[in-house]
Amino acid sequence: MIQAVVDNVCWQMSLDRKTTALKQLQGHMWRAAFTAGHVKAEFFEDVVPAVRKWREAGMKVYIYSSGSVEAQKLLFGYSTEGDILELVDGHFDTKIGHKVESESYRKIANSIGCSTNNILFLTDVTLEASAAEEADVHVAVVVRPGNAGLTDDEKTYYSLITSFSELYLPSST
Repeated sequence: MIQAVVDNVCWQMSLDRKTTALKQLQGHMWRAAFTAGHVKAEFFEDVVPAVRKWREAGMKVYIYSSGSVEAQKLLFGYSTEGDILELVDGHFDTKIGHKVESESYRKIANSIGCSTNNILFLTDVTLEASAAEEADVHVAVVVRPGNAGLTDDEKTYYSLITSFSELYLPSST
């Protein structure tokens, strides 16, 4: 039985499945590694300074990831930058809906009490970008080393950034 479970988990991982149960298992494994000090999350060097600047300007920052909320909190709580959880106003995962479904973005907007057209969603996955746009969410596609390549049409259609410092956002105050 144990081997069957292990085989199933390996199979799901090999297909890059985004199932809630798999992400929850990932979260439990990460908790053990992070709290023991064996692992620390690393962010691109532009991320934390940009988020701090947005927060100082009165903006709210939420994370929507296919990783579980628990995994998200571990990443931000045990990073090479220290515990930076205070930079995040809330966390969403696939329990709210899949990232390729536009209804998920409407649910998030409703949950945070915000109009979808007042949200900027950053992603490296164009299927997610398309779903967010269907919900009237603003989108920027983040191009980073290791991300999947983009087609010429995607490069032309989407607003692309290579660094969070390229975003000039109006103050919310």
